[in-house]
Amino acid sequence: MKLNKIKSIYPLNKELINNIQRKSRFFILNNPNFYFEIICHKIDKKNYYCIIDCRIDLFKKKKLIKMANLKECVVVDAIRTPIGKSSRKQMKKLGGAYRECSSQDLLVTVLQQIIERTKARCPDFDPKEIEDCHVGCLSQIGEQGGNIGRIAVLLAGLPEEIAGATVDRYCNAGLQAINTCTNAIRVGNGEMMIAAGVESMTHYAMGVTFQICNSVKNYPGPIFSPLMANVMGEMVPQGESAEMICDRYGFTREQMDKFGMWSHVKATKAMRNEKEYFKRVVPVTYLKKFTDENMKPIKDEATGKQKQEEVTVKYDQTVRPVYVDKPEAAWEKLCQLKPVFRSERKGGRVTAGNSSQIVDGAAATLLMSEEKAKSLGLKPIARVLSTAVAGGEPKIMLLAPIPASVRALKRAGLKIDDLACIEPNEAFASPCLAFSKDLKYDFDDPRINPTGGAISIGHPIGASGVVYFTEMVHYLHNNKKKYGLQMMCGGGGVGIASCVEGIF
Repeated sequence: MKLNKIKSIYPLNKELINNIQRKSRFFILNNPNFYFEIICHKIDKKNYYCIIDCRIDLFKKKKLIKMANLKECVVVDAIRTPIGKSSRKQMKKLGGAYRECSSQDLLVTVLQQIIERTKARCPDFDPKEIEDCHVGCLSQIGEQGGNIGRIAVLLAGLPEEIAGATVDRYCNAGLQAINTCTNAIRVGNGEMMIAAGVESMTHYAMGVTFQICNSVKNYPGPIFSPLMANVMGEMVPQGESAEMICDRYGFTREQMDKFGMWSHVKATKAMRNEKEYFKRVVPVTYLKKFTDENMKPIKDEATGKQKQEEVTVKYDQTVRPVYVDKPEAAWEKLCQLKPVFRSERKGGRVTAGNSSQIVDGAAATLLMSEEKAKSLGLKPIARVLSTAVAGGEPKIMLLAPIPASVRALKRAGLKIDDLACIEPNEAFASPCLAFSKDLKYDFDDPRINPTGGAISIGHPIGASGVVYFTEMVHYLHNNKKKYGLQMMCGGGGVGIASCVEGIF
């Protein structure tokens, strides 16, 4: 191969000069014998020219490797399960909708349903063409371990040609699954992907993987780096991080409680709109084997065997309609809740009423290249415009969505005022108020989580990114709205964001 370098002035039209503004390096294939790599150094917008270096590679063979053009990634469908209650007591707490349901069955439900719904819309749709299935999940242990992303594909009876992977980026995991699949489709590494998420917090509490290793007898246990002590010494519980955000920004208990109540109001109204609700929420049916608070079987008096019955969950168990039906009584009760992470004497403001709920659930979305969707005659509900991540302070770990959102908006060419839906994860009210303040929109902006958020519906950690992505894209599509931004905070100071465009 012979390499020549040429420096020259290259005339441009408006279209080309705009292209060079976006990309400092681009390629021209002009002759089968030549490969031009143009590196832009200076642009003169007024006279439409640029100074370039042009590297010409001369090939002996007339064979070129051409980089694939970037594709558009669209959302063909997005669904979630109803969300079931859990608590810090986990299995000791009776009454949770999915207490006796495997998280594998939750995930299988959404995987099967998203395939069946797409088949009903398009008989030519072949699931074998789906290249991968990425699943967000925090506690990868027990029935959620062993790469549940692959296991669930097989349990759901989907084609074995679909690979599977499991993603953990704390609370960001579900949206990370979506973004990874989106970007694979964009660069041509697949035409169809499933991005999903699942979490049973009733079965597996946050941090359970560390706890299990330390509690098993005769097990060597984790061998941490000596550096780990320094890192972990800086960490605090997320609830304390939420309190620290209140300290930094000066947020009051009343502001946070109002935000929490508002979340329930929106979620209640959205759930009561059953026509739209059941477009995105699919019922879960499973065989419930009854157990007591100590997980001992409850016997059926008639048969003497363990009591069991098939149950179907259709609605979110977590949403509290009392905030709509009896707002004054609900507000009074909300104000009586005690702070959880700091005492009132020490100025605690974060309560169960202005924090996300501990829950169980799953969700899935089917992504395709726009060309593939068109070829199948499938009309998408949204298009993914941009993705971004960012790291932030590990101690006040809930603010990294702010720089992630700034990046996502810039990459999409959007501003906050362009958005019709702003979907921050309601891990706690205080970071949501911080997002509003720093990104410059009002605390009560009607674009915020218009169908409710994690305070009212819940935060099934690994699934939340897909749950609220589903809420956002359906809201945009059903209401003929244009642009949306989703952002999520995560443990250790990680943030993630995505911009989408509604299609209707």
